[in-house]
Amino acid sequence: MAENQRKAATQANAPTQAPVLRPGRAADPVPAPITADAPASAPASTSQAAETAPADQVPDTGQEPEKSSGSEGFRNEGSSGTERVLAESRQRKLRLMLRQCDRVLLMDFDLLAMNGWPDNFTMAEARRGRDLWLFSALIAAAIFLSGLTGFVPAWIAGGGFGAFVIILLLGIPAVRRIYTSKPSYLDLIMTRQRMLREARQHVAHLEGSDGLIWQCARMADFNPALKNTRFSHLLRLSENRILSRQLTRREHVRLYLIYLLEAEKAYSRVQKAFFEGNQEAIDQGWEEVAAEPEPRT
Repeated sequence: MAENQRKAATQANAPTQAPVLRPGRAADPVPAPITADAPASAPASTSQAAETAPADQVPDTGQEPEKSSGSEGFRNEGSSGTERVLAESRQRKLRLMLRQCDRVLLMDFDLLAMNGWPDNFTMAEARRGRDLWLFSALIAAAIFLSGLTGFVPAWIAGGGFGAFVIILLLGIPAVRRIYTSKPSYLDLIMTRQRMLREARQHVAHLEGSDGLIWQCARMADFNPALKNTRFSHLLRLSENRILSRQLTRREHVRLYLIYLLEAEKAYSRVQKAFFEGNQEAIDQGWEEVAAEPEPRT
């Protein structure tokens, strides 16, 4: 009896044993100690977490989509206004280019090209014929004068006089056209001067009082060939309004013609860009940007 009481006291004083895993059944879990203040701590922790939450976290009330849509509409309206201003500035610039360079379309290619310009070989051949004519006339005149002084017989002097008269007649343009169709050296010189004079008059008509090609230099963005440095001298003369008076050689006129051809290409591209911008402005509903036709009188 006393031994059984000692065993019971020993088991009561011994610590709680760990779960024992026995074959055929699951381990016995250790029961958690139940405290009285556990349910009250959960609401306290919840309220504390709510208090420590950031102050800038505002509950979603459904007004953010409206604000974002309003700001997006304002942004779109601002970008549309900027595009309209840029389009208006571009159209104004293109319209100014077209107005200042419209005389490019009045260019007479044949007049500035001077295709009938006498070449150097023709000029050299005509000069040789002129020198031969002068030499023959001088020889005949010398023979005639020698006969007057008695150095040669009279019949030789008479023959020299006759030859001198015939040679002089052959130099007259009306008589010259009878036996040859080649122009004389004087005719070629007059042809060159006439063609150069007509070309300069046409250049003066194109340049006007304000100059032309120096204003067409603004279209260089549409044709990079206008930026070539070989045109710089012509541009400077055009800006000073003295270009037509300085074109004294055919090479100058041909260079001016080349610049006008390049400017004509740039003008067509500027015109195309202007019409495309005008159509785009009409599609966007920008009445201030779209060009209006001039009223008829």
